[in-house]
Amino acid sequence: MWSGGIPQDGNAPVRAGVPEHGRVPKYYAVKIRLDELLAELGEGEPLPAERELSERFGAARETVRQALRELLLEGRLRRRGRGTVVAGPKLVQPLSLVSYTEGVRRQGLRPGRRLIGLERYPCPPRLAAELDVARGDAVWHLERVLLADDERVGLESTYLAVARAPRLDREFDPDSSFYTYLRDELGIVLGDTDERLETVLATPREALLIGTPPALPMLLIHRVSRDGTGRPLERVRSLYRGDRFSFTTRVTGDGRRGGGIPGRSAG
Repeated sequence: MWSGGIPQDGNAPVRAGVPEHGRVPKYYAVKIRLDELLAELGEGEPLPAERELSERFGAARETVRQALRELLLEGRLRRRGRGTVVAGPKLVQPLSLVSYTEGVRRQGLRPGRRLIGLERYPCPPRLAAELDVARGDAVWHLERVLLADDERVGLESTYLAVARAPRLDREFDPDSSFYTYLRDELGIVLGDTDERLETVLATPREALLIGTPPALPMLLIHRVSRDGTGRPLERVRSLYRGDRFSFTTRVTGDGRRGGGIPGRSAG
């Protein structure tokens, strides 16, 4: 059942990236406030000097500097001359991937998952639009750590209308493939997907769950999948360790894009 708090919209980190114990690093608290400031300023606008930001947020300059470094790495800011300005949106490239289970098995590794939580809550507006359900309809949120040979390599959040899988909390084995469950237990045929890949830094909560330093670059995949009739089925937010995964896709001579696989990087 939904445990309360701010409903997730499927696009943002769970719990806004704040660990369950509630202790947030000082730089991350500043980063959240900087995020709000960037939204107010808009693309191309210059950022105030570090000293001014330090006074505004009541934080040491080194704390502000660390928050700015993360925003630069994430592409939210860019350098212009001796100053820093708000960056525009990232370029979006099409990408098509097979399931995590299949991709890991192709690498000769054993896929696994560790359940973090399965809850239901009223669907917020943005997620409702992506899933083609009414605002306030019940949705599932399934969150799992991704494993490869028992090593934590990623974090996945899946959002699905409760009406599509009403017994998910009683029938589904969280260590198994979600797509296999949809196909074998519910008879749902998967259709096409829209996917977007970008590089990000893990939030403090995500780094804690995956077991990585917050400064380690991550690969983030946003996915909206549809069933065989073209009806939206799920919204997935998958975070992979940048030092452990790369992604490939195949483009044919006629421009069609085939399935790629997640694979271990040389590192």
